[in-house]
Amino acid sequence: MNLINSLLAILFSGFLFSQPQPSVDFYKADIDIIPNAADKKINGKIIYWFNILSKTDSVFLDAKNMNFSAVLINGKKVRHKNTKDKIIVYKKLKANRAYELTLDYSAIPKQTVYFLGWEDSIADNNQIWTQGQGKYTSHWLPSFDDMNEKVEFDLELTFDKDYEVIANGKLKNTLLKDSLRTSIFDMKKPMSSYLLAFAIGTYNCKKIKSKNGIPIELYYYPGDSLKVEPTYRYTSEIFDFLSEEIGIDYPWQNYKQIPVRDFLYAGMENTGTTIFSDGYVIDSVAFIDKNYVNVNAHEMAHQWFGNLVTEKDGNHHWLHEGFATYYALLAEKKLFGEEYFYWKLYKSAKQLQDLYREGKGEALTDPKASSLTFYEKGAWALHILRTKLGDKVFKAGIRSYLNKYQYSNVTISDFISEMQLVSKSDLREFEQTWLRDVKFPFEKAKLLLASSSADLQAFFNLQSELTSSNAMNEPIITKVWTSNTSSMLRENIIFDYHKSLSESFSRNAFDTKDLKTRQALCITTDRIPLGLKKQFESLLKDKSYLTIENALYRLWISFPEDRMAYLEKTKGIIGLPNKNVRLLWLLLAVLTKDYLNDSQKAAFANELFRYTSMENSIEVRQNAFSLISEVFPFTDQNLKDLVNASVHHSWQFRNFARNQIERLLKDEKQKGRIHELSKELKGEELRYIQSKLNVR
Repeated sequence: MNLINSLLAILFSGFLFSQPQPSVDFYKADIDIIPNAADKKINGKIIYWFNILSKTDSVFLDAKNMNFSAVLINGKKVRHKNTKDKIIVYKKLKANRAYELTLDYSAIPKQTVYFLGWEDSIADNNQIWTQGQGKYTSHWLPSFDDMNEKVEFDLELTFDKDYEVIANGKLKNTLLKDSLRTSIFDMKKPMSSYLLAFAIGTYNCKKIKSKNGIPIELYYYPGDSLKVEPTYRYTSEIFDFLSEEIGIDYPWQNYKQIPVRDFLYAGMENTGTTIFSDGYVIDSVAFIDKNYVNVNAHEMAHQWFGNLVTEKDGNHHWLHEGFATYYALLAEKKLFGEEYFYWKLYKSAKQLQDLYREGKGEALTDPKASSLTFYEKGAWALHILRTKLGDKVFKAGIRSYLNKYQYSNVTISDFISEMQLVSKSDLREFEQTWLRDVKFPFEKAKLLLASSSADLQAFFNLQSELTSSNAMNEPIITKVWTSNTSSMLRENIIFDYHKSLSESFSRNAFDTKDLKTRQALCITTDRIPLGLKKQFESLLKDKSYLTIENALYRLWISFPEDRMAYLEKTKGIIGLPNKNVRLLWLLLAVLTKDYLNDSQKAAFANELFRYTSMENSIEVRQNAFSLISEVFPFTDQNLKDLVNASVHHSWQFRNFARNQIERLLKDEKQKGRIHELSKELKGEELRYIQSKLNVR
């Protein structure tokens, strides 16, 4: 009986402490942390101030695998329990009283804080950065996995004075002591703890101001000074547009943007402090292929939608991602024009329609929905709502919603109710069709697009005519092509109907000089006909690394006699941040007969193989693994690098590496090589490989 009672007590305790604390209101916190890069450890102290709303005998915080050296309430030691998931503090606390909780702790975070570069010899390569993503800040700070606890956090961070330290809030002061510098950051408003962030590394900073005087700090690596403008292009325009479009002043003291290596996602909208992948740090040529504009606008929009007003839980995730996606699209519409905006909506509508046809349609109210649904279907829902209500009423509703729920948490029902109240409209049909139904109303979306965009109307008419007409396709396409000079229309015609286009048509299309049209022609052509050789050779000079990469490969395949000439023309081009042109060039140079002597061939092959090492970014490593595996067997070092990648903190890269290993293990020879190499492994890498070898 005692055993049963004990078990019930444990289960009840687990249930109790997984719930919010309605009797407790945490409202302020002072954080003091010292990261230890050598041990990948956080030493910290935090003081919370909280009010008791109704009497209780305990409070708790989420705290993953932490050790506590002091637990005090109002300066006195108290009984507590460390469950490795939470710190539970036991004390009779009186209603309508304020208390102070002090915690001294240490943690070796398994996730959320990432220490990069400290084990290699590359100069200026060391970084520490955080990624809370919803509920993971409790891996480095006793805090709240529940988004509903809003706290004003002030942060002091002590680290080596030679590094730049960036965190939420305004940098009030710095204190130097020997080789250490303490950076003191102040926040003025409350936020959910998952939005806490810091980054440490070797950075320079460009400082600008918004139209309303908000300080904006744009961080960059010292060697990337020439990439600052193309990387952060339109930042001030986006900031000013969002402030005006949303109609609510930017809610935080300042705004910072920090690129980091091997980030888990494109970017993360920490309060006033966006951290993003340095894969978006680009030069001017790369801008046409891959730029930061959309991610920049998306994370910035989150400062209102997600940070100022926060979902109660995952059932309402549309209120974050759908809104940030839509307002980023509006910013791009302002920058690049209406046709750009409507074509992007059309492309997302096609993706959503395909998802539904595959039987994977999802409701926006489903907390387990995919990113495509939350982001793109969410943006579509807002576009439909705006069209239904009109610009003036829609904007008034958004302002009312943000003002009413600022610095608090919301549900979808809260938003719908507010929009109904302001618009005096019944939105039940909208809610059912666009939020709760798993179907994407593709035909309705097309009708709206056709009524908004002459280009898309022409494209839909072309689709219809090509489907219903018995005539040859090219004359029909030519009629539309010559009557409309839209770059996006022509690009989409090529992608969808390239198999119907003659050599003569393609030659005329090349002459448009439009970079995207020429790129589409390049990507959709496998073998280059002799009659288009000159046109394809001209692509090697286009201001687009994707175009150069594709043109080089296709020319090399199609015209073996001129391979050396093509390699000479592209020698020294690096390309996008994933080194797309350089890696392809190395592969083709090694494979080209008589282009290199034995010494050069060995040197270039070694350079290609070295790009799989952990000293390179995940974008470069994945590209190198993919190219090498198509032509060469992996070297022993490549295999070791692949095993290292299989335990990487980036789940996308980790999954890629594990799929590669699964493929290799199906070959007995490669399996034997991996088994031998496992003798040189240790730690997590060894455990993973042993688990795969044992399975077989």
